[in-house]
Amino acid sequence: MSVPSVLPVSPTHPGMLPNGWGTDLQHLHAVEALNDAEYKALAPIEERKDSADDHETLLISSPYRTKSHLLDLSTISKRDSLLARAFTSMKATRPDYATASYVDSFNWTSVVEKLRTLAVAENYPWTTSSFYLIAFRSQSLSGANRIRLSLLDEKSHEEANESGGLLKYWFGQPDADFRNLATCVWSGRSDAMRANTKEHHRQAMVVLREMYCTCQLERYELTITDNVESWTLEPYVS
Repeated sequence: MSVPSVLPVSPTHPGMLPNGWGTDLQHLHAVEALNDAEYKALAPIEERKDSADDHETLLISSPYRTKSHLLDLSTISKRDSLLARAFTSMKATRPDYATASYVDSFNWTSVVEKLRTLAVAENYPWTTSSFYLIAFRSQSLSGANRIRLSLLDEKSHEEANESGGLLKYWFGQPDADFRNLATCVWSGRSDAMRANTKEHHRQAMVVLREMYCTCQLERYELTITDNVESWTLEPYVS
């Protein structure tokens, strides 16, 4: 697996971002503004059950739980709905995910097994499908404005959720050196491209240059075969 280059980003190194970064940096790390107790309070659950009307269609697919951040399953395909529900079981499998191999850092097999169970239970004829995944590794400056990062991340996710195609958003906790990992699962790359046009994304690009000393972007393709019999996770090739 090739390792993407690391781009230094600072107020003295403005604007030199590779093509495509604009698409994929929708979400900065809100977790950097949270303490441990607040982070644990954001542990994902599969469904929001605030009302009888909502609980069957609105899915918590990110650390954010207000209604504008919930994924409305009634607006997406059955295939994407099943995958989004399966990804509610996504968990990091090692504490050094910020620097470790992306493929080795999550419980992919468990997620796919849950997808298989859902597809069988709902008699859905799953056919081979591929999805677009982004891993964003970063190291923020020690003096970065955590509150600003948190608010911008929340607004960016809200915009991306409204834009459509974002099935899962996950972020970790920064380590002692302020390194972190965030990742998102899109139905397809075109959905990520569409989200690129949003206002808070453009603001995020400015913040990226001001508050991070390094950033590393990795793109992957998750392919799940017929009847959810097997899966592969490989670097995305355009």
